[in-house]
Amino acid sequence: MFDLTGRTALITGSSRGLGFSIAEGLAQAGASLILNGSNPERLTTAATSLRTKGHTVHEAPFDVTDEAAVQAAFDRLDTQGIAVDILFNNAGIQLRRPLVDLNAADWRHVIETNLTSAFLVGREAARRMITRGRGGKIINTGSLTSAVARATTGPYTAAKGGIKMLTQAMTAEWAEHNIQVNAIGPGYMLTEMTQPLADDPKFDGWVKARTPSRRWGTPADLIGTAVYLSSSASDYVNGQIIYVDGGMLAVL
Repeated sequence: MFDLTGRTALITGSSRGLGFSIAEGLAQAGASLILNGSNPERLTTAATSLRTKGHTVHEAPFDVTDEAAVQAAFDRLDTQGIAVDILFNNAGIQLRRPLVDLNAADWRHVIETNLTSAFLVGREAARRMITRGRGGKIINTGSLTSAVARATTGPYTAAKGGIKMLTQAMTAEWAEHNIQVNAIGPGYMLTEMTQPLADDPKFDGWVKARTPSRRWGTPADLIGTAVYLSSSASDYVNGQIIYVDGGMLAVL
């Protein structure tokens, strides 16, 4: 039921961090991979490291916020005979700044990277899934801020709230084509991007005190949910966001 053998998964923003860990987890479950990133050298390094472990890995360097680049990338996959069965919209950025100090260009950059990219890549994947007629899986990456807000993360919060509703909008239109669209909402995960926060004793203490599990999450904590939502085990699960947060949203 959880076996992904014979399926190909495209994971955006997968040359490092959470995306790379999720990609490796899907590969361990049997999936072939298409890694994506905007830095070709870093992407090749990531792909090579997975190939040395025996996984089948393709590289797709393109900017997820560029509509033409997204369309061209899928056209190249079509030409190569590579069909995307699973799409994991993982690419994202964070910008911590008070709203009153935020300019429109930075607002748009965060929204386009975290939200618009999921629409652009999801649209191209869904078009092909519908045409092939055998369905597929789309997993969007939400956040705790898909449900609650935190000061200084306004555009990120707006984007991740949008991800929750985009997931439901995709479900409303694509579920009849046997495409299951869901989202994962990670809690505070210890990654290269969040390491400075974990190194701050005050912030680290707040996370551990606020989280019932009393620890930061790790990228490995997301793999089980990622495999579940990518597999036939979730064939009647649609439009949901599953929070992997150590219980943070469950308590006051």
